[in-house]
Amino acid sequence: MYLEKIDSPADLRKLPPEALGELAREIRELILDVVSRNGGHLGANLGTVELTLALHYVFDIPADSLVFDVGHQAYTHKIVTGRREFFQTLRQYGGCAGFPHPGESKFDASVAGHAGTAISTALGISAAHIRAGSPAKAIAVVGDGSLNCGISLEGLNNAREGGKNLIIILNDNKMSISRNVGGVARSLNRIISGGFYNRFKTGAKRLLFRLPRHKTLHKLIRRLEDLIKYLILPGGLFEELGIRYIGPIDGHSLPDLLYHLDHLKKQQNGPVLLHVITEKGRGYEHAQKNPARYHGVPGFCRETGAIASSGKPTFSGAFGAAVCDLARQHAEVHAITAAMTDGTGLAPFAQSFWDRFHDVGIAEEHAVAFAAGLATAGERPVCAIYATFFQRALDCVYHDVVLPQLPVIFALDRAGAVEDGPTHHGIYDLGFLRALPGLTVLAPRCEAELKTMLKYAYELARPVVIRYPRGGSRVPVDAPVSPLESGKAEIVRPGSGPVIWAMGAEVDTALAVSELLGERDCCVVNARFLAPFDAEMARKLAAGRVTVSIEDHVLSGGLATALDEALRETPHGGILHFGWPAGRAIPHGKVADLRRAFGLTAEAIAERINELH
Repeated sequence: MYLEKIDSPADLRKLPPEALGELAREIRELILDVVSRNGGHLGANLGTVELTLALHYVFDIPADSLVFDVGHQAYTHKIVTGRREFFQTLRQYGGCAGFPHPGESKFDASVAGHAGTAISTALGISAAHIRAGSPAKAIAVVGDGSLNCGISLEGLNNAREGGKNLIIILNDNKMSISRNVGGVARSLNRIISGGFYNRFKTGAKRLLFRLPRHKTLHKLIRRLEDLIKYLILPGGLFEELGIRYIGPIDGHSLPDLLYHLDHLKKQQNGPVLLHVITEKGRGYEHAQKNPARYHGVPGFCRETGAIASSGKPTFSGAFGAAVCDLARQHAEVHAITAAMTDGTGLAPFAQSFWDRFHDVGIAEEHAVAFAAGLATAGERPVCAIYATFFQRALDCVYHDVVLPQLPVIFALDRAGAVEDGPTHHGIYDLGFLRALPGLTVLAPRCEAELKTMLKYAYELARPVVIRYPRGGSRVPVDAPVSPLESGKAEIVRPGSGPVIWAMGAEVDTALAVSELLGERDCCVVNARFLAPFDAEMARKLAAGRVTVSIEDHVLSGGLATALDEALRETPHGGILHFGWPAGRAIPHGKVADLRRAFGLTAEAIAERINELH
């Protein structure tokens, strides 16, 4: 085996080029083995094995900086940069991170968990190299899905200035998580489905070899080739921006990759984009047939392709069903997502109401402003985005939706800690959202309450955020839900002892704590509304009693802060807050392991309440 001899890129470069194909096969086997056990991002990593090997074979990384746009394509990079054994602990608490991070390795040039940042980051590195007089390259590996992102387009727009040593690798597989959408994707897809230019190029080369060596004639044919290339390929856009365009080439052909990358290393003078065609899920039949399903997996059976599932109801599924019900009742309801059709539960909506469904690609700011436009024209948009990606659109939420008080409903999936770690935790949004005037923020404790809150938000006809975690609750899906009253919390379990406030699905945790503290006779409150918050109930219940908060959010800006504000001038028997600590990044790992490490299990919370009060 070649792989067991690779502990650094220097070891990789000792291999003859003809050995890289076998090494690629071994790496795919390792990725399949680890991801099937630990879960992780499968399809994108299987598709970039040859590309990553070629980059490390040609360039001197980390002297040359390699920046990934979304690190879910960086597993091969981790494996060949001294982390082969560490990779076995992928996404485990204290183990190998699922995304690049400079704190893990000197070979990771930057944090890479959100789309669109690689071109701008690499451009900054290139500008710094130029200022220092260094010939080192800055290489950005960008998926075609990320190229649609506004930040990528901003980077491209500025690449001519300071991008002398900038190389952009466009990894084109027609996919982000779901299939790509939009004009850029259509332009790139013409190349894969058509093939006219490559046939023309092959014919032109044959003609040149047959013609007599006439300099002017050859120059005319070259110019004709450039003209056809400009008209047929999307390279015209890049050329107009001052970025030399090369390609497309086969991203699984190591000879082609090595040839072009070596050429760029030796002869580049100015920003250049190498267009590489790859196949998501390469080497694993199930992922090749269904790349969206095998983008990110919790674990799977390699033999059958069966993906691990609890089989239990989820908030995402409940939201998808509820928004379909809403659309059946109201013809003006639209659903919007940013490249997360399946993840947000909107696939049924897309099938049933295709003319009112909008996947805008990786463009969260556009999604929010687009929703504002729909609402301005009298439509009723429901915008579903992961909480971690919603951070990118916060200014648009304030400026375009909240200020004009438009009836846009935001459904924030994956609110709370998640396995992928600090780039994906949805635990920072409330500090901003609760401060916005006229924005209602809701947190359902269960799937049934989520459905009720979606209907309430529609009837309210004002800006509303509904945030909920990945997975589901312990409450039956058909459980009765008490009516919602604006800004009012719900007492789930009355009691004369400590008052435990909980946000969303953490009501389950609070009830478990109350069981452990049985004789303390706890009162459990479902906050329901984070904004406006039920300060009146908080003050009423706090008199002479311990007040406790539990939330899947940092202890700044969320439920803890709301309670502190409410009880600031009210006599009470003490306050205890339980949530993720502010001021430090929460690592990756199984959420159950993170909760144990940070004292957020029911047992740890009950023990602290007993100790301190």
